[in-house]
Amino acid sequence: MTRGAPPGVRLLPNAITVLALCAGLSAVQFALNGDPVGAVAAIAVAAVLDGLDGRLARLLDATSRLGAELDSLSDAVSFGVAPALVLYVWGLHGYRTGWVVALVFAVCMVLRLARFNTLLDDDSQPPFAKEFFIGVPAPAGALLALLPLVVTLQVGRGWWSAPVTVSVWTIGVAALLISRVHTLSLKTIRVGPRAMAPLLVLVALLAAAVITYPLGALSVAMLGYLLHLPYGAYRYRWLARHPEAWDVPPSQRRAIRRAHGARRLSLRPPLRRRVAGAARRAVRLPRRGGHTARQPDTGRVLEIYPPAGEPHNRPPQGRDRRRSWPPIGLRRGQR
Repeated sequence: MTRGAPPGVRLLPNAITVLALCAGLSAVQFALNGDPVGAVAAIAVAAVLDGLDGRLARLLDATSRLGAELDSLSDAVSFGVAPALVLYVWGLHGYRTGWVVALVFAVCMVLRLARFNTLLDDDSQPPFAKEFFIGVPAPAGALLALLPLVVTLQVGRGWWSAPVTVSVWTIGVAALLISRVHTLSLKTIRVGPRAMAPLLVLVALLAAAVITYPLGALSVAMLGYLLHLPYGAYRYRWLARHPEAWDVPPSQRRAIRRAHGARRLSLRPPLRRRVAGAARRAVRLPRRGGHTARQPDTGRVLEIYPPAGEPHNRPPQGRDRRRSWPPIGLRRGQR
């Protein structure tokens, strides 16, 4: 932390972290009072605040060890304990193993945060690793765990609200938290100047959707996040094989990807004008055994095959059997 930073500036990111902690604890209070909508909203607010405190601390140069530890404890409560209790109060309290499911989710969340803290001081990671998280991040994991509740609030009860379905879903999300799956980090996404205007329009549309249909927009966002997981894993593996493509513009990275894809498929660069012109001239040349005639109106020399006076079903003889492709620059497989 910079010593010259004013005390109020140093306090601001930590104040936002405390607000996120209060929002997570308030979700439990909403769930105990029978207000699941308020519980989901409180955890969503905690997720937004969690995304702001770290960025604000780096922007104001007010990072500190205290802030990092406070952020981890706040995430453990807001995204581990609070969603587990909300799910238990809503749909797992009458289920025999409901409390076990809640405990498993909370423990996996704490383990995920502990691993994240240990990786902060790991210098053995490749440079491109900062674009990825290992496992699903804590805010996304909490909102994913609440997806059955959100769908139930939007469309009513169904198979997705059964205790067995909620338990299996919660255990699956807990497994994603502690998995080695690499997911994209929004902190390092670079937006080009040309994409700035469409991105702002998209943000406005998302804001309108959240205001008009908050639960539906949250469900669609969580499903979209699930669909992006295979792409994040593929992107990490591709960068691990081609680390030279990490710190280059996106257009050059796409060119590298296309070049490696063509090499993997054993494709050759296309043969252009020289081959096309040779092929065109070869078509105009008469074949052996035939005879030619000049077209009256254009003066072009045309080939007539078979020769006059011979039957049309005469089998080709000698070199008439196959075309001589090498002189015109074509391979036999390119016919």
